[in-house]
Amino acid sequence: MKKPYVKKIGKFSGYDVYYVNGYWIRRELEKSFPNYGSNNLFRFIPKNEFWIDYENSAKEAKYIIINFIAFTKAREQGKSYAEAIKICTEVENRERRKLKWVKKLRQIKLKEKILKKIHKRRILSKYSKNLKIWIIKGEVVRALFNVDFNQGGHHKVYHFIPENEVWIDDSIYYKEIPFVLIHELHERRLMIKGWKYDSVGLTITNRKKNDFKKYAHPAAEDLEFWVRKHPKSIKKVLLKEVRENDALTRH
Repeated sequence: MKKPYVKKIGKFSGYDVYYVNGYWIRRELEKSFPNYGSNNLFRFIPKNEFWIDYENSAKEAKYIIINFIAFTKAREQGKSYAEAIKICTEVENRERRKLKWVKKLRQIKLKEKILKKIHKRRILSKYSKNLKIWIIKGEVVRALFNVDFNQGGHHKVYHFIPENEVWIDDSIYYKEIPFVLIHELHERRLMIKGWKYDSVGLTITNRKKNDFKKYAHPAAEDLEFWVRKHPKSIKKVLLKEVRENDALTRH
């Protein structure tokens, strides 16, 4: 077993499922690799293999596998991509909501009480008076709001995030937090200024070279990838984005 493999989880529906080193993959193979993937999107992944970033806990891996199997079966049955996504999302939601702690949280009506269950710790408060940057419990967010919540987000993309907050998933490897945060802050700032998030169907597999000039998400990816290649610039770029976002945040 060599990099990027960490450990084999098992075999599911004909696929060998592995924990892999996502940090190494994003640095050496593919900067756009999220927290899981297969040969459908990433050609460097062998066919009949499914990779999960080892940063995800065993509990989270279970639901990622359930989602992937449901999606694969739907596609094999002739469902469109959009139909398959809807089906696998419904299946994952149904499985997550069987948990006792999820049932209890879903009964809470006050948003303030829910946020207390999600917030873990605030970071960079020294540099932001109006904007609050939180490390949050990603597992809770996926169980309550959106199974696709991944790495981080802000209110311009996720309606459940307060307008003056940026969230970073607690499953992220600590060395990658600055990169993800730069991405989210830059994207948020552009969208506040009126940029659209992305165009319909624009993904990492069909993006054109200059799309980052038109849409906030590709632009944020472009900046994130540049900083990954120039690590000495992290602090300067991060503080610039924090301060500029803070200035755009309502009191």
